[in-house]
Amino acid sequence: MTSRGTKYWSSGSIPLIAPELLGDIIATASDIAIVISPEGTVLSVLVNPNHRTFGRLDHWEGRDLREFLTRESIPKLESRLAVFAEGSFPSRAVELNHSDGSNWEFPIRYSFHRIGPDGTLLMLGRDLRPIAEMQQQLVKAQLALERDYEAQKEFDTRYRVLMESTAEPVVFVALSSGRIADASEAAAVLLGGSRDELQGATFALEFEGRRRGEFLESLTASALAESHAGLEAMTRRTRRRVILEPVLFRAAGERMLLCRIRPAEEAREVPDELSEDLAALYRHGPDAIVFTDRSGVILSANDAFLDMVEAAHLSTVRGRSLGDFLVRGGVDMKVILDNGARAGQLRAYATRLQGEFGGQTAVELAVSYLDDRAAPAYALVIRDASRIEAARRPGGPMSDEAVKSVMELVGSATLKDIVAETTDVVEKMCIETAIELTRNNRVAAAEMLGLSRQSLYVKLRKYGLIARDGAED
Repeated sequence: MTSRGTKYWSSGSIPLIAPELLGDIIATASDIAIVISPEGTVLSVLVNPNHRTFGRLDHWEGRDLREFLTRESIPKLESRLAVFAEGSFPSRAVELNHSDGSNWEFPIRYSFHRIGPDGTLLMLGRDLRPIAEMQQQLVKAQLALERDYEAQKEFDTRYRVLMESTAEPVVFVALSSGRIADASEAAAVLLGGSRDELQGATFALEFEGRRRGEFLESLTASALAESHAGLEAMTRRTRRRVILEPVLFRAAGERMLLCRIRPAEEAREVPDELSEDLAALYRHGPDAIVFTDRSGVILSANDAFLDMVEAAHLSTVRGRSLGDFLVRGGVDMKVILDNGARAGQLRAYATRLQGEFGGQTAVELAVSYLDDRAAPAYALVIRDASRIEAARRPGGPMSDEAVKSVMELVGSATLKDIVAETTDVVEKMCIETAIELTRNNRVAAAEMLGLSRQSLYVKLRKYGLIARDGAED
């Protein structure tokens, strides 16, 4: 079909295309197009303008294509040229690896087309690097899956051996369904069944008088409680009283319970009478009891301490320094920690506690250093001394012995001298006590007494305490 002298598509024929347009069409239709002679000499190279990764290949023209092929690809090219030389027209594509420089290599899939009577060939190529990269990624992914599979097999083997050989009765329970996911051999014996029977069974039905919802709630509450006392129950098959000690965790998006099962008689043998008494004293005693680590960070405290510092819950004070609740802060902490570690204990140390809302309470501390363990700690018993402090305030009645000792000075000295002497005695005793408590740390002693460092040195020289306590800094 023609119109105005222009030829169009007609019954399988190809329209005439201007030579200047044909190159662009060929370059765009393939990633790379090469025109070669029957001997393999490159006559022309066209690169897809949208495929810039090849760079410029103009230097190929006029040279043998074999110079730009890897060693294993040269026989493939020669075989295809020989087929065309014999007059055949093979349609199967050939994959050739190009090499242009020592570090540049890329695979191309070519289809060969005869384009002239002189045997000239057109090679239309498709870049195989994206496919090769995808194949490499697939291979890496496959290797990673195989490694994960082997690691999973090893983990599963260890897990099965552990569950079969451990003497600890342990049960895994799915919290969403309340069914047993797995159980150790020892747990199966204690519950009166086999591991196969227990897997998938409702955990609550293995105990007398337990409903699933209530039982799971009790186990969850016990797992979240700070006391870790466990939950007592009676097994349905073996009629034994046991203690369930649950641990809550999450695996693969599902909440699970790991329940350790101990016979109740074994659990009762562990705490003795003294331990129970000490635990009751800690919980219900009138004095505050605090345990800290070696740096003074609170590990545990009873309700009496929480009342003193106006704290609502143990979680609000745990992990904080005890110095945060002492009015003199770091000074008191240094005295407590240093003397506790040096002497093993500190008795009747007077200070003041400050609550969360600013309230202050006069207290006396007794400190014990617990170093007979892997992680040494301090145990502090804190007693409210506000009533004693009120009785000691100035203006209160003096004791008979104090009045008598002062009265003995009357007549032997003037009133001014008597007051000065008694003041000096008290002042000297207070300074000596502060120096002793701070282990001769005069900066801490001055802060404890409410004096400047210079004033403390003046008083130390006044009472002759410099020589006794060491040379001046």
